Amino acid sequence: GDKSTEDDIAFLRKEREYKNVLLVEQPNTDFGYVIVRQFFFDVYNRMFLGALQQSADETLRALAFKGIKEASYHERFSGDWLKRLGDGTEESKTRVQQAVNDLWIYTDELFHTTKADDAMIEAGVAPDMLQLKEYYYEKVGELLSIATLEIPEVEYFQKGGKEGLHSEHMGYILADMQYMQRTYPDSKW
Repeated sequence: GDKSTEDDIAFLRKEREYKNVLLVEQPNTDFGYVIVRQFFFDVYNRMFLGALQQSADETLRALAFKGIKEASYHERFSGDWLKRLGDGTEESKTRVQQAVNDLWIYTDELFHTTKADDAMIEAGVAPDMLQLKEYYYEKVGELLSIATLEIPEVEYFQKGGKEGLHSEHMGYILADMQYMQRTYPDSKW
């Protein structure tokens, strides 16, 4: 009702208005980080779309059915690369293990629910992913084992992105993403 367009929503929100897990805003330090981050998210995304196929919302159910094949492909792709890098050269194994160590602390937030999540779960619109948390870590752990990589032991997991509290990296992402729209206001693409 406020005449906002898709571009306004995508390009003109403030940082705190974005609600995403911290994992996806971590930088592309090197190829190992790209693959590990992608794999951690891909496993979750495929599980989420699989569970979303039971949604009470017909549109979300249809999107989940349509997207599951693509999500499965991405999980296979990033998983295959993770195996190659982990069981590859000493250099690739060292780099990818460092990425696992650094990014592991962001995985628990995938299962953290906000008030909005809880309301959607209660209404049957969104799946309760907390029920799949153990399976997620089992699946990720199996592939890390095949890739001869170790699961890091951590006492504290980072979270806050789903509530608008982001890492410093989000500012850089938004600066790049919003540059054109802020430099040339009201441009149409």
